Order: sequence, then structure tokens, then C-alpha cells
Amino acid sequence: MSTFGTVIKVSLFGESHGETIGLTIHNLPANKPIDLKSIQNALDKRKPTASYHTKRQESDQFKVLSGLKDMKTTGAPFTAVIDNNDTDPSNYKDGVIRPGHADFPAFIKSEGTYDYRGGGHFSGRLTAPLIILGDIARQLLSNVSILVASHIYKIHTLQAQSFYDSSINIETLKTLQNSDFPTLNTKDKSQFINHIKAIQKEQDSVGGVVETIILNAPIGLGEPFFDSFESLLGHLLYAIPAVKGVEFGRGFALTDMKGSEANDPLTIEASQTQFTKNDMGGLLGGLSTGQPILFKTAIKPTPSISKPQKSINIKTKETLDLTIEGRHDPCIVPRALHVINALSYYTLLELVMRKEAKTWT
Repeated sequence: MSTFGTVIKVSLFGESHGETIGLTIHNLPANKPIDLKSIQNALDKRKPTASYHTKRQESDQFKVLSGLKDMKTTGAPFTAVIDNNDTDPSNYKDGVIRPGHADFPAFIKSEGTYDYRGGGHFSGRLTAPLIILGDIARQLLSNVSILVASHIYKIHTLQAQSFYDSSINIETLKTLQNSDFPTLNTKDKSQFINHIKAIQKEQDSVGGVVETIILNAPIGLGEPFFDSFESLLGHLLYAIPAVKGVEFGRGFALTDMKGSEANDPLTIEASQTQFTKNDMGGLLGGLSTGQPILFKTAIKPTPSISKPQKSINIKTKETLDLTIEGRHDPCIVPRALHVINALSYYTLLELVMRKEAKTWT
């Protein structure tokens, strides 16, 4: 249910209001140095720090239980846990279905036994261990210079410029990686934050779109059909609870084009193959082309809102007016962005390992 991967296999465990959450990573190559401070820095980026974030304050300090000795991988399963220290299950009632959450199908699937506190295993809280996975993947890929960076492209009805419309360089992307609210310009950042705060005062929520770029992915990663680059990355992105759409390259805009407009022509310059544009987003036939890989991820509004909503108590078979109390983000986009980056790095590691087995260095 919560396991993924062929070469680098990953399993998630824990619940939103349980004692711990964590993951086990199988088949990491042995004798690879791992910087634990880098992992903690990555976890800290996902933590809520602003007034418009959830008031749940988890330290997200992690502990490695196995697979690491003298700060190097041993080749054994790598297991890490994060304790939940700021739980408050009092705001959740057994049988009360929260609109927009997994409560209803999860109740039916589990025959009424799933952990309803904060969504249990279906909660976005489980994305914290994915940050650990992503930073380990990033560290292992550092020798091939792969870089992943994202920015907030859209919040609700407000839209910023795209990577397609911007001059991109390594320094810009590194700035995005280190930002607490990554945007391509400061004007968009202030407008987005002000809009989120206004929605928060209305006791409502909004979603948005994250745009991601991957630089220096080797040519030919992925396989045709079922294990295409898009298939694997999309599979993982949809594991993020709030994600409702993924668009590669120009995506749906390609349907407005003719083939002569959509195709990315090729030339030879200084004996090197070059593309004249990149509307396909660096992917053709399910394989990476060597161009920057570009995609957008749509994130729905946070379903837990304080406005009254119609719902039910599935155990008592009653309809009710539900006002959700508790600590929730009015917009999860700025925090989900770091999970998108993490799963992008893991996708790349999995695909590189499939192509190169364990011989790469």
C-alpha cells in the first residue's frame, strides 16, 4: 500500500497523530557518505514557520535506526523515524466525515477501522519522511550534477511568470532552493502571501500550482510505456495527498497547437545536437532528452476549513453542519513544493539506478 520502487524500494509508515512516522529505504548502495545536517535542513524547509501556516509545531527532528555507520551507508535497509510531539486528536470524532478528505472512502475500505485522527496514514503529515528520502537521493546524485528547483507559479487566481518566460541560471535556481517561499520575483511573493492571509481571515483556503525544473538529467532515463519518465514521476507526485494534476512541458496548451508548432526542432551546432525550443518539457517517448525537464503540479485547496460545511456522521447516519476546528494551513502550496522537489530527486535516483545498476559512482 505504501511501498514504491524497483531498485531503490521505499516504505512509509505511521499516522498523523500516532507516536512516530518514518520510512525504510532498501538497496541504497553501500559506502556512500550521508550528511545528516543536510537532511535536517531539508526537513526544516517544510516546517511551518509563518503566521499563515498551521499552528501545529512539530520539531521534525529525525533519528536513523539502521543502515548507517560512521556516516556512510552500510547497504542494509535505511530506516529513519520522526516523533510526533504536538498531536491533538481532540478535534477529530470517529464517524464524522470531513469534506475533501479521504475519510469516507477510507472508512469504507477499512470497514470502519482506519485511524480517523487527522486522516491517519492518509495525512500530509506522512510527507515529512519523503523529505528525508529526497535529500538522500539528492546527495547520492551530486556526482552527476542533477539539480531540481521549483517556484510557486500560481496561488488561487493569481499567476506568476513561468520558467518558459524567464532567464534561468544556476544561481537563480539555487536561490529558489533556499527560499522559504520560492518565487521568480519578489512582487509575486508579496502578492501571493497577502492573498493567502486574506483567505485565512475568511476562514477559507486556496490551492495553487508549483512549476519545477530539472537540469542535467542524463539522456535516455525512463522506459517506453509503463515505466516512462512521466509515468514514474507522475505516480510519485500523486502520492502527495493534495496533488490533483500534473502537466509536463506545455501540457494542455499543446492541444491548441499544430504539429509544426508543437514539435521541438533539432540542429547540429559545433558537432553537438541542440533543440531550438523545449515545448515538450525535456521528455520524448517517455525518455529524458537532455533538455531541462519542466512540469507543473496542481495542488488543491486545504480541505480543512473553519467555514460550516454540510457533512455526515457515517456511524449514526445523521447529516450535520460541520465546522472543522484545529490547526490547518490556509494554503499548503509553499510547503508541498519541497515534497515535489524531494520526490523528483528520488525519481531521478531510481531511474539512474535502473539504468546504471550499482556500478555508477
